[in-house]
Amino acid sequence: MKIEQIYTGCLAQGAYYIVSENEAAIIDPLRETQPYIDRLEKDNVKLKYIFETHFHADFVSGHIDLGKKINAPIVYGPTAKPEFEAIIAEDNQIFEVGKIKIKVLHTPGHTMESSSFLLIDENGKEKALFSGDTLFLGDVGRPDLAQKAANMTQEELAGLLYDSLYQKIMPLDNEIVVYPAHGAGSACGKNMQKETVDTLGNQKKTNYALNQKDKESFIKAVTDGLLPPPSYFGMNVAMNKKGYDSFDEVLSKGLHALSPEEFEEIAEHSGALILDVRNNENFAKGFVPQSVNIGLDGDFAPWVGALIVDVKQPILLITDENNEKETVTRLSRVGFDNVLGFLKGGFEAWKNSGKETDKVHRISAKQFEDEIKGKNVKIIDVRKESEYQAEHVDEAYNKPLAYINEWIDHIEPTEHFYLHCAGGYRSMMTASILLARGYRNFTEIEGGFNAIAQTDVPKSDFVCQSKVLK
Repeated sequence: MKIEQIYTGCLAQGAYYIVSENEAAIIDPLRETQPYIDRLEKDNVKLKYIFETHFHADFVSGHIDLGKKINAPIVYGPTAKPEFEAIIAEDNQIFEVGKIKIKVLHTPGHTMESSSFLLIDENGKEKALFSGDTLFLGDVGRPDLAQKAANMTQEELAGLLYDSLYQKIMPLDNEIVVYPAHGAGSACGKNMQKETVDTLGNQKKTNYALNQKDKESFIKAVTDGLLPPPSYFGMNVAMNKKGYDSFDEVLSKGLHALSPEEFEEIAEHSGALILDVRNNENFAKGFVPQSVNIGLDGDFAPWVGALIVDVKQPILLITDENNEKETVTRLSRVGFDNVLGFLKGGFEAWKNSGKETDKVHRISAKQFEDEIKGKNVKIIDVRKESEYQAEHVDEAYNKPLAYINEWIDHIEPTEHFYLHCAGGYRSMMTASILLARGYRNFTEIEGGFNAIAQTDVPKSDFVCQSKVLK
């Protein structure tokens, strides 16, 4: 028997590849299916089942494409109602894969169809739990996403989650290995550990949600401090439930090379958003006017979902050379399939064609220190509230990037301000959006707070973020 966790860092997502004898199962596959097909061919095994723990909100699963290409059935837990052919398992139903068994545990609460899959080895021993978004390491699935579909409050869903955890999962053996669907950085939870694999026994000791004195305290603990879910989540759920275009078609369409003239023509007449995925250092030096910068070198897919929101939005790409396929692939993972093409030759081709360019007014942290000394200036910090509370520049305003659409209209265009995040990734995204919407009277700080912390710019007293989050 072999269990392989296929972890995708930018989504903080774990898919699982399980082999026993000459058969395999895959749990929660990513959108692009070829890597799984390559593994199956290399191992010379047949894919018997594709298990889905629930209708995912934060990414588009590859279950439909994979099922069609391999002719393998998709399995959901009880109450799931997909709009395509699938096996809807009963609670405690067992599926055989080679010499092992996979038992379905219906564990509603995160969503109503949420299920965990318990692996039983060839000796009949319960070995591993693929817990989906029901149980994370250090946390549990947020109970607010399925309120509308279930016609329930988040407190009622949290109550269901409590029952699932304490009646179905807590009684299991401490030695069972827990394989969750997500890790630290995912918006599906609020307090996840950085590790991606643990024993159930250790989670019983360390996971706050599994150490509540009663159901009432559990409900309060898991609903406290929940931030609003990203707006694209509902659209991803719909794609996972209803179906989507083939990834091969999406990739073929997105890899349409465009000359600067063709790129400009389509941009002017299609309503497309120009997405520049180069790193923030290169973007700052020059970019196509009206471009939005979301760098591939950071949490790309989640930020695309949070800032662009509408998965049907037409997109034109500007990438570094040979990054076009990677970009289209990563966009498709969160459902952004409407890529119209990319700028052949990248920004350099645009600049060399003599077309108009723009740039961000960026200064070093040392220049920032010199410029503000003894002056009354306005500073905007776009980090998360918890980061800001831990330590920040004195008198800085906290305006998290995630809520830019709520605060951007309150900026006074004639008043200059300084802009920073932690290291430059988020502040450059913010700068690009500000410029695209006509705000130009600002200065962005290279290296963000990490660089500012090395200067004598007055700062608040440091507070450990773990204390801030409690």
